[in-house]
Amino acid sequence: MNGRVDYLITEEEISLTRGPSGLGFNIVGGTDQQYVSNDNGIYVSRIKENGAAALDGRLQEGDKILSVNGRDLKNLLHRDAVGLFRNAGYAVSLRVQHRLQVQNGPVGHQGEGEPSGIPIAMVLVPAFALTVVAAWTFMRYRQQL
Repeated sequence: MNGRVDYLITEEEISLTRGPSGLGFNIVGGTDQQYVSNDNGIYVSRIKENGAAALDGRLQEGDKILSVNGRDLKNLLHRDAVGLFRNAGYAVSLRVQHRLQVQNGPVGHQGEGEPSGIPIAMVLVPAFALTVVAAWTFMRYRQQL
């Protein structure tokens, strides 16, 4: 392995309806308490069980929240970001950045019962093709004798 970790970054608009426990997630970050080095962004630290975010299913721990109801969250103190969420109203629109780790390099050890890194068809199809070509070649050669 090369030791490098690659990420696929996607953005999504998520609409949540405030429930009895609010929006159902906690946040970290801000200019006064960076969660990620050299990044003042606001991140989801916890999804509350049975909360609005958990029931929706799209918001994940570690997601970066870019905006709330169209209001950019760049360069805010943590308490100011919390205030935006608290005062966002009943129906809340979040612009979210998902960061998904991408598999790179060789596949590691597979446990018993787990699929291997190579689909069986990638082995069987070439083997079958070689068998057909060998049989055809043999039959052609045999007819010439």
